[in-house]
Amino acid sequence: MLSAAFGLTFWGFLIFYGAALYAVTPNACTVGAFFRGEDNNGRMASQWALTASIFISWIFAKSVTNAANLGASYGIVGGLAYATYWLSIPLSGFVIYHLRRNAGATSLVSFLIGKYGRAAALAFTAAILIRLYNEVWSNTAVVGGYYGPAGSPQFIGAALLFTAATLFYSVKGGLRGSIVTDIIQAAVFVVFLAAVLLLVLPKHGMTTLLSVGEFKLAAGVDLLLVAGLQIFSYPFHDPVLTDRGFITEEKAMLKAFILAGIGGFLAILVFSFVGIDARLDGLAVNGNAPAAVAQALGIGALFVMTVLMIAAAGSTLDSTFASLSKIVAQELPAVAGRQPPASALRHGTVAMIVIAVLGNLPMIAGAEILAATTLSGTMVMGLAPVFLLQRWVGFSPWSFHLSFWPGLMIGILLALGWIPAAWAIGEGKYALLLGVNLYGLLICVTGFLLPEIVRRWRGVPLAEGQSA
Repeated sequence: MLSAAFGLTFWGFLIFYGAALYAVTPNACTVGAFFRGEDNNGRMASQWALTASIFISWIFAKSVTNAANLGASYGIVGGLAYATYWLSIPLSGFVIYHLRRNAGATSLVSFLIGKYGRAAALAFTAAILIRLYNEVWSNTAVVGGYYGPAGSPQFIGAALLFTAATLFYSVKGGLRGSIVTDIIQAAVFVVFLAAVLLLVLPKHGMTTLLSVGEFKLAAGVDLLLVAGLQIFSYPFHDPVLTDRGFITEEKAMLKAFILAGIGGFLAILVFSFVGIDARLDGLAVNGNAPAAVAQALGIGALFVMTVLMIAAAGSTLDSTFASLSKIVAQELPAVAGRQPPASALRHGTVAMIVIAVLGNLPMIAGAEILAATTLSGTMVMGLAPVFLLQRWVGFSPWSFHLSFWPGLMIGILLALGWIPAAWAIGEGKYALLLGVNLYGLLICVTGFLLPEIVRRWRGVPLAEGQSA
């Protein structure tokens, strides 16, 4: 049990966190500031601000926890597998660069409307709303885990207090505030990550940490291959990432995405050392390797780890609020063929408050955080051809639907346990997940290309202004 003084320090930091970030958050009083990250004079975010924002926004609290847990389970193979997801960032940067430069896209929703129709844009928007919903509870649950066991009053109370603190400054600054606070949170994360590594590395040494694990299919390589497949679809259903692809000049955006992806890959890989340390020390991680290691190292290490997790979770949660507000206030009207309302700022603020309340219900119910990554990544596998192969088809709503919906159904069947064991590749823990992602992606690609194959077989010309 924590002493009363340290207990007050832990709870007091949550309050200080919210108050301090509220103080530094600019008041976003224009549509451009609240939804596009501009300052109140209309200036875009700089390349380095965007790099820091993408980097820390994708260092989710659940991500560093998962990385450490996988390090504990599979050694360096587990860390490498999870870090591979961060290669999504430069890949999506190249795709968005192409869409902006060659397709004139101003957002992914606007691109989908023009390329695949409004029904496709609506289905896509529904998918990313589910993604944002998952981001709330999966990050607040990680913070709550440092204050008490899952489901306990301390766990729930800390998660809700953290949510309130983040919402407090998010409604003030919108996306502009998210970017400004991301810079601070990125600096805090890097400093405290270095502190954590100083506690871990001297115990075993880099050589020992890197030697733990085996490159075998059943020893984590199956998850590495899953990540390698999912990076082609995973980033496109995350508006926290993709919204930032349309708020700066194209080349600056691309550089920021590349740098943030490399930095995120290295940060996640390095953080898996925490789990490897737990494995070498024989600690029982109980689903939270960072907390187990920190508790074993003492109260000071636990506080350092808690601050690191709050910084990681806060950057993701405030970005989630900003993205949700933009979808509700600007993109859903666009899907319906209407202009955003004059009261868009108010609608965006209300959306933040609603998702903050409803988004914590799974956390209270005790949902498992790893499921928010692997299952959602499987369900959106159909987005890979939609964005990566779009230049090979003209205006083709059927291409979208024959790719997106089969992928979604396969993901749902996997979640329900209705995929036959014959789909598994190998015998590891993620054998079925690997088979589902490989065979499912092939099904989605086939469905996407089928309308174009039929069109060419029938000799039907493209409509004027379309290209393949």
